[in-house]
Amino acid sequence: MLRILWNSTSGMVANQDKLDAISNNLANMQTDGYKRVDVSFKSLMSETLNRTGYPITNNPSRAQDPYTGTGVRADSWYRDNSQGVLLDTKNPSDLAIEGNGYYRVTTPDGQYAYTRSGAFIIDVNGTIVDSRGNKLDIQFDQGFSEDNVKFTKENLLVDKTGNVFTNQNGETVKVGKIPLFDSIGSNAMLSVGESLYMPVDGAQVHQVENSLIHQGLLEGSNVDASKEFSDLIMTQRAFQLSSKGIKTADEMWGMVNNLRGK
Repeated sequence: MLRILWNSTSGMVANQDKLDAISNNLANMQTDGYKRVDVSFKSLMSETLNRTGYPITNNPSRAQDPYTGTGVRADSWYRDNSQGVLLDTKNPSDLAIEGNGYYRVTTPDGQYAYTRSGAFIIDVNGTIVDSRGNKLDIQFDQGFSEDNVKFTKENLLVDKTGNVFTNQNGETVKVGKIPLFDSIGSNAMLSVGESLYMPVDGAQVHQVENSLIHQGLLEGSNVDASKEFSDLIMTQRAFQLSSKGIKTADEMWGMVNNLRGK
């Protein structure tokens, strides 16, 4: 009977992780560049109900023994990197990625971080930064740097391949390029909050060439509300089923404890 308690408890814990993932997705439906997360499940070990003799690996005649599971566990969260819808903002400093990849930004402490959110602004120094002051990484051409190139909303021009242009003395001049980066493996980027990611230890980050950058647009969240709510209903029912298993076990223990000999 204890197996009922163990199985039901593991089911409740696993489905709670799933509920946390769904609530996180719904809370970020309006977050620029947000990628929904999901949880996969794995079965725990199974055991035979016939505990006589040697294990089946050494005794093939027991291959038909009855088995029972010992529960389920939530595996690691994984991120859905499918494309989000592109939203027209008409803001020259807004940039949207079409395809794979992340922008690279430099944090105030000098570390690299990565983001899909292209809601950039131009600060008083003429530098392209995000809302937290992290600098957008631009590979400047020879002769140009952030010291001698000052961006404004009027002179900033970014083409679809990421090339950056400004107006110099009435002439449009290419000053650099916005590189995009991606990692090998879907779980190589770890979310650190504020729409930023950092590569996990040992992750291989490389520059991508085939993605496009659209100026004046933002990539919206790829969360589908109808899917999240349908997943929410199913997960709630699974959680409820596990909790009923515990209730049933408790009622069975109560019946046993109340038995009286004649």
